[in-house]
Amino acid sequence: MSLDIPPPGTRGVKLRGFPIFKAFNRLSVWMYRRSRGKGKGRAGLLLSTIGAKSGEERTVALAAFPDGEQRWLVVAALAGAARHPAWLYNLAKHPDQVWVELGSERVKVRPDILQGEERATAWDRIVSQAAGFGKYQEQTDREIPVVRLTSDVTATR
Repeated sequence: MSLDIPPPGTRGVKLRGFPIFKAFNRLSVWMYRRSRGKGKGRAGLLLSTIGAKSGEERTVALAAFPDGEQRWLVVAALAGAARHPAWLYNLAKHPDQVWVELGSERVKVRPDILQGEERATAWDRIVSQAAGFGKYQEQTDREIPVVRLTSDVTATR
């Protein structure tokens, strides 16, 4: 399992309304939990990590792409910003403390940041299903990470 984070970029979308993003995420997490993941829009999941600096649990709502049985792909796009989202650093710092919520089920997962041909193949599949991610890649010079989350059936919480 590789948790090497690619370097950030030097250009990308400016996130001027970052407090709005945080508020939108809180609302998205609340709506997901309230509807047990059955809301409108792209099938997704909630990703919970331990903060790399704070040590506190953090949860974000993300689009998810099935990748076989009990495996999902998520994209660290941050809307095409030059930097990576905080959740990527969190899971790299604490890879043994990552969970997803799918509907009303909470599952511990093992993250893997895809590299090389494996990442390219996954990226092509994701962009064919959700073209917006391709537009994010055009707006930044960083390689947008794709993370595979694999259920850790031996763990509970």
